[in-house]
Parts: sequence; structure tokens; C-alpha cells
Amino acid sequence: MALRIEALEAGYEPGLLIVRGASLAVATREIVAILGPNGAGKSTLVKAVAGLVPISAGQVWLGDRDITRVPAHQLGALGLGFVPQTENVFTNLTIAENLELAASLQGVSARSRLPALYELFPDLARQRRLLAARLSGGQRQMLAMARALVRMPQVLMLDEPSAGLSPRLVLEVFHKLREIRASGVTIVLVEQNVKAALSIADRAAVLVEGRERVVAPAAELARDARIAELYLGRHVEASPA
Repeated sequence: MALRIEALEAGYEPGLLIVRGASLAVATREIVAILGPNGAGKSTLVKAVAGLVPISAGQVWLGDRDITRVPAHQLGALGLGFVPQTENVFTNLTIAENLELAASLQGVSARSRLPALYELFPDLARQRRLLAARLSGGQRQMLAMARALVRMPQVLMLDEPSAGLSPRLVLEVFHKLREIRASGVTIVLVEQNVKAALSIADRAAVLVEGRERVVAPAAELARDARIAELYLGRHVEASPA
């Protein structure tokens, strides 16, 4: 397994748990979507794994290493990348400066890593001297993903990558996630756009009240009207992959 979450409990305030014993195992090169109603603890779960929310019980394993209480700033060097939903790029810097800063902060030679990233994100390469503040929502999300990939993580986690994007840009971002997985990166994403998430995921976990209620192949979950109605509020069908 690339990532294992075992009976995790976490919350922002002592004694006020949001994640209440969640468990999930993610295989290498798998895309797993974390779904669920508002307030289910989806974002809190990935933030706890990323070291941004205090963990009160349970364990998190990255490969065979226990990272349960490793500080957030050390996780990149261990192979965990995280793209938050907001404030995920420096808007007063250019695309190139954002990537060079990410490389320098993590001890990676920007000169050796950037060509591969620009090849993966050709739009960023063409506009590398443009300020991030002038990017569209989709371009900004691409830049945030590229920043997280500077360290070549084993696992990339994303919190609501489609938030605020048009349907066309959602397709572009999710197509890029497929390309990133093809390069060997395991992906875990929290997503409210259920249809888009199920169209690219191998499996999905439905969180309700801080615990996983269903973990199943994405295609199977998309066809299960009962599960969708119980936990997601509506029936959804994944578009063909």
C-alpha cells in the first residue's frame, strides 16, 4: 500500500473530533476519491494526514513509514505532496518563480526538475513569466499541482481540485490527474463533484460523520443508486473513463 490510514481521529479543537476513526488503504498508482456530504470530515481527513490538523488517535503510514505525527514541513521530503483548496500558489510571483521557490525550499535543483514539469504542464511552460495572479482558475490549479510535484512525491493528495472551475476546466484538471497517475504517482482527492471524481477514480470512499461508510470500486459506486441516495444526496453515473 502507498498510503494507509488506520482508525484515525482528528479535529481542530481538543475533544471536538471531526474525523472519528476513519480507515483507508490506497494502493500504489491508484486514484482514490474521498466523497461524502458536507461536514463529513473529508477535507479534515486529508489535512490531518498532511500534518495540518492535530491527530488524537490512530496511525498514518506512507509506504512502510509511520508519518502519524511528522510535522507538515517534513512530509514533502518523505514523499507526500498536498494541494490545498485555496491559497495554493503565490499570486505575486510568476509561474517560474513559484516552481523555483518550491524547488529551493525542498532542496531540489530547479534546473534538473523543471523541464519535466514544464513538459507535463505545457501551458505553464508557455506562460512561465506570467504572474500567477493573472492565471485562470484552471491554470492556477495546474500550477498548484506542479508545485506539489516538484519533489516527485509517492502520493499526491488534493482537496477539492475542481472547486470554482467551469465544466471545461474540470475536465482539463481531471485529465491532468490521469497523466500524473500514469507517471507513477498515487492520487487521493477530496471532491464534491461526484460524477467527475468517479469518472477518473479506481475506487471511492464515502465518508459520513467522520468515518468511512462505503469503500468500493468507483464504477460500482456510480451504478449504485441506493448508496448515492443514502450518502451523496442524489444518484450519479460516472462518464466513460
